[in-house]
Formats: sequence, C-alpha cells, structure tokens
Amino acid sequence: MLFFTQCFGAVLDLIHLRFQHYKAKRVFSAAGQLVCVVNPTHSLKYAPTRCAAAQTSAEQGVLPPCHHHEAVHDPQLVPCTCPLFSCPWEGHLEVVVSHLRQTHHINILQGAEIVFLATDMHLPAPTDWIIMHSCLGHQFLLVLRKQEKYEGHPQFFATMMLIGTPTQADNFTYRLELNRNQRRLKWEATPRSVLECVDSVISDGDCLVLNTSLAQLFSDNGSLAIGIAITTSKVHNTEDEM
Repeated sequence: MLFFTQCFGAVLDLIHLRFQHYKAKRVFSAAGQLVCVVNPTHSLKYAPTRCAAAQTSAEQGVLPPCHHHEAVHDPQLVPCTCPLFSCPWEGHLEVVVSHLRQTHHINILQGAEIVFLATDMHLPAPTDWIIMHSCLGHQFLLVLRKQEKYEGHPQFFATMMLIGTPTQADNFTYRLELNRNQRRLKWEATPRSVLECVDSVISDGDCLVLNTSLAQLFSDNGSLAIGIAITTSKVHNTEDEM
C-alpha cells in the first residue's frame, strides 16, 4: 500500500505538471514557444540588502561610515542579483549566472520567445517568481514579485534584467504579454542591468505593474501565464549592418 500510495502521488504530480503546461500552451498558441512552470518562493530578506541600505542612507542624507582598516571594495565586483535572499556573495559579471544556478537553483530557459507560468498567485506577499532567460547570446533575469506597496493592497511587479552592463542592456528590448479571455495586455521596455537594484526598479514602477483585480482577470485557477519576447533594438541592428 505504501508503494502504491507513493507511485500514485508521483503520477498525480506528473499529471498536474502536464496540465499546467497545457494551460499555458492553450493561452499562447504560437509555435515554438517554450513553457516554464515557475513555483513561488517567499522572500527571505530578513536583513536589508546592500543596495537597500545604501538607498535608505542616501534618502536620510547620511553616508555609510568609512573605516580605514577595511579593504577597498573592488568596483568590478557585483553583489548577488537574486532578490530573494540577503546573499553576501560578490563576484564578476561572468560568474553571476553560475552563482544563481548553483547556489539559488534558478532555472534557465533558452529561446527567443518563452512562456513564464507563475503558479499559486494567491499566496500572501512578499512572494517572488524568478527565472533566467538565455537569448541572443545573453542571459536575462525575469523577476515577478507580489508585494504590498501600500498596506493591505498587494500588487504584482514584473521586470527583466540583463546580466550585463547598462550599455549592453540598451541594445535590447523585451516584451511581456498577458493574453486571456479575449483580453491582451502588453508591456515593452528596455531591460535594466543587474548592476542596478531590482528593488529600486520596482520602487520606481519602471516595470509591468498589476493590481490584484487585474492579475485575477488574466490568471487561470491561480496561475498567471506571461509571454516573454526579447529582440535587439533598432540602434543595435543599424550598428551591426554598418
């Protein structure tokens, strides 16, 4: 009976996963699109991150104390870009992807157009859904966050970050698309660099923002399917032709 119960549970999980894929493909019927089911993770940032602490100090007009005995910080080192944790890791841009995959177990999906299927949208804030997207020879970080910007009023924020420099980010354009029940919502913008803080991007509202009622309008049984497409900008294409 125990063996039967375990096998039966595994079969149910497999059926549920395939059903999630079917729902996403039903919403986004374009051929060749890959579907990635992303489970939520509650934010574990119990302590403020370095970028958040620096922003708070700047708003208060107070600079962080300088200790002469401390080593000089290498400006080429990048802090951990994963918004879920207060991770003390630092490294160069070239090893950010391996750190995210090995330490934080963030999945990576390849393809010019993919479908990001976020499950369990009903969970309380703060909650994050994260995936890496490999496209056009670069890696991007998609962050969907449920957060209370105002107490008692949770909102959903979705943004795309390039794992690269701001100059490289200016060469691309990303599009996020919601499509359900004969309704379509698109957000198109230039991705931000991971050298900028994800929290700052969300605070500035420079991303796709959905209130709870709008998110429910596009969700299907607690899952939200977001189509993602990345293209090179016209300026970048012109430079390549020259």
